[in-house]
Amino acid sequence: MLTEINGLHHVTTIGSDPRAIDGFWTGTLGLRRVKKTVNFDAPDIYHLYYGDDLGRPGTAMTYFPFPGAAPGRRGTGEVAEVRLAIPQGAAPFWADRLGTGVSADPFGAPAVAVFAPDGDAFLLVESDDPRPAATAAVAPDRAIRGFHSVAAVLRDTAGTADLLRLMGYRETARDGAATRFAIDGGRAGAVDLIARPDAPDARQGAGSVHHIAFSVDTRARQLDVRTALTDHGFDVTPVIDRDYFWAIYFRSPGGILFEIATDEPGFDRDEPPETLGTALKLPARHEHLRDRLEKQLVPLDAGR
Repeated sequence: MLTEINGLHHVTTIGSDPRAIDGFWTGTLGLRRVKKTVNFDAPDIYHLYYGDDLGRPGTAMTYFPFPGAAPGRRGTGEVAEVRLAIPQGAAPFWADRLGTGVSADPFGAPAVAVFAPDGDAFLLVESDDPRPAATAAVAPDRAIRGFHSVAAVLRDTAGTADLLRLMGYRETARDGAATRFAIDGGRAGAVDLIARPDAPDARQGAGSVHHIAFSVDTRARQLDVRTALTDHGFDVTPVIDRDYFWAIYFRSPGGILFEIATDEPGFDRDEPPETLGTALKLPARHEHLRDRLEKQLVPLDAGR
């Protein structure tokens, strides 16, 4: 069993309208836009990051907004819901803010459901998470703390459960079709596996989670994880420099794209903390496209 993984690092979703996404995360949910860059493989498309004041691992929700992207189809083989941690007692505030009601997560914690502009599902879950408020945009006793958990819907959960155990997770709760896995002392985020053997396959599109990333402290630890995964038969990519972290990718047995990302160097490597997310930052290989991209990409009006 691996000991290098800390929990979730970030979650990346496909979207369609960058302005609507930006307004939802900075305005509705009160997080900070911590990086405005582009998709490494499709530089005509933004890659937007939202999180706490520095976008620390375990708080960063990221988007590839493809204008006009067709909606995804819900089903198996995907992360169907992302949960964000809020303080105990904060659910009524969020229900009032969002104009909805208080419900519960699969294991009974008070929660408030909310949908992002492309229909991607989120749940704000009360917990005793000790992390500080993500930003000052919402009062500290109510503000989002970062990831609480993600819910993966699978036709068969056994293979992914074994993978999570290899990655250092252990089963902590079970209720009907849902099983929760968490890391002892992990900084952010459980993984819930939900068995739906009769559901159709998911189809990625706007509102679909593209991948989930898990945190390791350093590149050395990332290489240890990569070796262990390849030794267990997983087809893992080489290490890829993503400017703000190094990444490796592989498919889980249930078909979900997993990433292992380093905590280093962080989002303040190329702009000061005070102005994170305000300027368009481009990977070096795309810097020659700056003039065209600055004219082509839709200006973002909400938040920083």
